[in-house]
Amino acid sequence: MERPDRIALLGAEVDLVTPAEVMESVAAFAAAGRLAVIANHNSHSLYLLKREPQLAAFFRAADLIEIDSRPMILWAQLLGLPVRGRHRCTYLDWRADFWSLAEQKGWRVFYLGGAPGVAEAGAERLRQRWPGLNLAVRHGYFDARPESEENLEVVGQIREFDPHVVLVGMGMPRQEAWIHENRAAFRRGVFMPVGAAMDYEAGVQSVAPRWLGPIGLEWLYRLATQPRRLAFRYLVEPWSLLPAMGRDVAARLKRSRGRPGSAQAVGAGNGRR
Repeated sequence: MERPDRIALLGAEVDLVTPAEVMESVAAFAAAGRLAVIANHNSHSLYLLKREPQLAAFFRAADLIEIDSRPMILWAQLLGLPVRGRHRCTYLDWRADFWSLAEQKGWRVFYLGGAPGVAEAGAERLRQRWPGLNLAVRHGYFDARPESEENLEVVGQIREFDPHVVLVGMGMPRQEAWIHENRAAFRRGVFMPVGAAMDYEAGVQSVAPRWLGPIGLEWLYRLATQPRRLAFRYLVEPWSLLPAMGRDVAARLKRSRGRPGSAQAVGAGNGRR
């Protein structure tokens, strides 16, 4: 597929892709038998970006970076960037398409993450809906230091399965750090951080009504259902983005003055690095 435009936004870089285009990318990477990483940015990752060097390195090395945030899209639109609602991509947006595609193409999918028993329960539900799935799972409660005995065992288990796709759901930034630290141990596979994906599939966490996503209120549902865990993330962390917002506005004004008629706005790039 054609490389998507990559733009600068809120101190980070993201690709203008839709969920369908993300699935096209997964299929293309898997068919090529290459190693690839598909990442995603939201307000939480933007908050952590300057505080977690490992996370910043992960994003620099990513092959594709989704926008997993309706507020980010709204901010981009205020700046005049060519970003639309269809560019929001998160696991819940493409889950059914992914599992259907995995069954259809015969992909070997490995899921790493979740509490003991949760991934197994989620996998069983997925197999009931897509009986042809070739899915292996392993919980995320282990010593994730690269050279630890447990981590080497996990890496060996995944290598033996030789998956086309590896979904890592251990929470941000642990899942991204694990992918970045261990990617060199694999010859191929599309690695994707997916947060609480199997918690949703197993019914451990409730899924917000999908109509809340397009109007930018999914975060409010999550905050209401998990206030203790998410209050700081949703009520405090976003304020740290004010300086980045100011830089975005300054860059937008500078470009508008320097290139009349250009509405591509802040840091628009022609494709990938």
